[in-house]
Amino acid sequence: MKMREQFYAYIEKLQDKITNKLEEIDGEAKFHEDLWKRAEGGGGRTRVIQNGKVFEKGGVNISAVHGPLAPAMQQYFKVGDVDFFACGLSLVIHPKNPMVPTVHANWRYFEMYNKEGEVLDQWFGGGQDLTPYYLFEEDASHFHKVCKDACDKHSPNFYTEFKEKCDAYFWNSHRNEARGIGGLFFDYLKDSKEKSITEWYDFVTEVGDSFLDAYAPIAEKRKGLEYTKAHQNWQEIRRGRYVEFNLVHDKGTLFGLKTNGRIESILMSLPPHVQWVYDHHPTPGSEEERLLKILEKPVEWV
Repeated sequence: MKMREQFYAYIEKLQDKITNKLEEIDGEAKFHEDLWKRAEGGGGRTRVIQNGKVFEKGGVNISAVHGPLAPAMQQYFKVGDVDFFACGLSLVIHPKNPMVPTVHANWRYFEMYNKEGEVLDQWFGGGQDLTPYYLFEEDASHFHKVCKDACDKHSPNFYTEFKEKCDAYFWNSHRNEARGIGGLFFDYLKDSKEKSITEWYDFVTEVGDSFLDAYAPIAEKRKGLEYTKAHQNWQEIRRGRYVEFNLVHDKGTLFGLKTNGRIESILMSLPPHVQWVYDHHPTPGSEEERLLKILEKPVEWV
């Protein structure tokens, strides 16, 4: 089986596994499935959950798209007139309770071809990261320990390397703060002396398989905690920073928009209720201020 077929079969099963578990955690809402096709080639399976008992809005999407690489992306990759294939699973989950963190993850595979159909380049990318509104340090440590355990099975250096890349990537430079407490981020994992493309497949799928172990126990533990309108206001203000990152800095959003991607799938990462409060500062000494101080620089959680 070709790598592109093998990885797409993997993310099809992973999507089922993740959506089934999240429905179980929510206890009420179900994912709505939307099958779509892309005019230039390919399509996807979008699954969205909304207005649940636990999850206010979330999407777990898979897609496989192909065709000529758009001129804007030719410039970005510094290539000529080539064709491409890209597939992946992308998810963002926005819980209702401000004590439950937002989570984001994606795992993707990319190929580029000349006009004769020969593979010119291929690589994996992806990662998973956590964005709390109220910080429970044991949750941050748990999430990072699961990430580290997955990495350590493949290299003692991967966790440190990919955590640092995550901290650098999910940085709202215009706010001078992190989007959340990080996790893993990797890209351009290519066939090399260090790892074959098959070994990179084994690593990326290891991380994908670890996702529910990292997130589900946190959601289960925090979903029943009490919260107030003030907690919700803070959640919505912080969601504003999440939106800013996705629209200003995120390469995945940019790629989707510049390759005539499906807008509903690309923007499903945006939360339903958000606030932008002019010059907002939390109360000194509050839990809200403590979170902001944590987001000023990377933290070693494990």
